[in-house]
Amino acid sequence: MHTDTERCVRAVQSKDARFDGWFYTAVLTTRIYCRPSCPVVPPKPRNMRFYPSAAAAQQAGFRACKRCRPDASPGSPQWDERADLVARAMRLIADGIVDREGVPGLASRLGYSTRQIERQLLAELGAGPLALARAQRAQTARLLVETTQLPMAEVAFAAGFASIRSFNETVREVFALAPTELRQRARPDRRAVVPGTLALRLPFRRPLNPDNLFGHLAATAVPGVEEWRDGAYRRTLRLPYGHGIVALAPRPDHIDCRLALTDLRDLAGAIARCRRLLDLDADPEAVDGLLREDPGLTPLVDKAPGRRVPRTVDADEFAVRAVLGQQVSTAAARTHAGRLVRAHGTPVEDPGGGLTHLFPSASALAGLDPEALAMPRTRRATLLGVIGALASGELQLGVGSDREEARTRLAALPGVGPWTVECIAMRALGDPDAFTPTDLGLRRAAAGLGLPHTPAALIRHSAIWRPWRAYAVQYLWATDDHPINHLPTN
Repeated sequence: MHTDTERCVRAVQSKDARFDGWFYTAVLTTRIYCRPSCPVVPPKPRNMRFYPSAAAAQQAGFRACKRCRPDASPGSPQWDERADLVARAMRLIADGIVDREGVPGLASRLGYSTRQIERQLLAELGAGPLALARAQRAQTARLLVETTQLPMAEVAFAAGFASIRSFNETVREVFALAPTELRQRARPDRRAVVPGTLALRLPFRRPLNPDNLFGHLAATAVPGVEEWRDGAYRRTLRLPYGHGIVALAPRPDHIDCRLALTDLRDLAGAIARCRRLLDLDADPEAVDGLLREDPGLTPLVDKAPGRRVPRTVDADEFAVRAVLGQQVSTAAARTHAGRLVRAHGTPVEDPGGGLTHLFPSASALAGLDPEALAMPRTRRATLLGVIGALASGELQLGVGSDREEARTRLAALPGVGPWTVECIAMRALGDPDAFTPTDLGLRRAAAGLGLPHTPAALIRHSAIWRPWRAYAVQYLWATDDHPINHLPTN
């Protein structure tokens, strides 16, 4: 979008927050870059330059605005919507792969050479993977500087910097302040926070309807791994360097995030996973605008706009849970998952609640005794097949996975039908166009609205909802009075 100068100028002049994260505005006279909704008086159009990423603006010699804090704007919805190489690379960079494995590790995950990755990122985003990872490190460092009292040396290494010197230089360059000055300027957070817990605000594009988003997560919560407590969804997180516990609560203009980590190097990755879980980088104006074009969906969208797709923090975990949930009730699926957790999950301590375990990894489940599973023999075989494919690496469902390849490999596994494939595509792979035409609840909702309701007819009709069919599913499911569609009250 940054190449459409006229449209970008209009967005800046109207301070349109819908475009925050889509592009960044740099001002030639001040050498500052901002988000489109920056509250300061807009510069003259001839002094504006537009960049597709914060990293590109930083590379061009601009520093972040201290007023609108563009580095903290919602992420571009393109990286969830798109499935091409650049989008997959951006999802992996957000997950911290460059800091952990370098650019060769990123290229290896994507199956391309480092030169191809760098060339494509530069062409589209104006910055290579190292610059994009550096911009993310700067944002992580700012969060730690402003929300903790950690010594600056610990902040530097937790944020992923190789040295104190590079940490100081980057913070000064990006924010035009020394780290100590950033801490002095930060407003003290007066909310009660458990010692060792970070209190963060996760931004999103409005509107956001929390009902089905948090209702689904709470109603399907696996005992010991997830819970709804004191108005927040809480869960354990398996992370590259350790583990964490997060509490997420909806607020009118942000998600309140309380995060406890055993290793602060996991901060950026944990935030990225929480944002994916709640679909916070979605563009509800674009989604709802298209769905409203179908008269059958218009009343649903107008009644409760801004529905998100509840996703996952761990794709392998969700794949296992999707198979456990085949042809059984929500309560039965929770029971099956809870048994796996108690038998094979990693114990954790949770002083602030009732969480007890990490969900077991595929490798931990690889030696599962099929006779210990209280389910039909065919579903046992399906579950073991999925676990085996995940543990061996034959099936890859991570943020950088090729969605269509993953679909093909899933469909080839015995017992994994179209419904399971599309549920995994929707929630684990993050495909915004995933669609479940055989789902009974979806068909019942469509019939109630006078829409076609046989699978074949639904598929034909759903063409007008593309590329947002996963969101259409959420609106249709919400017509049912099921706990997954209601924000918990306690």
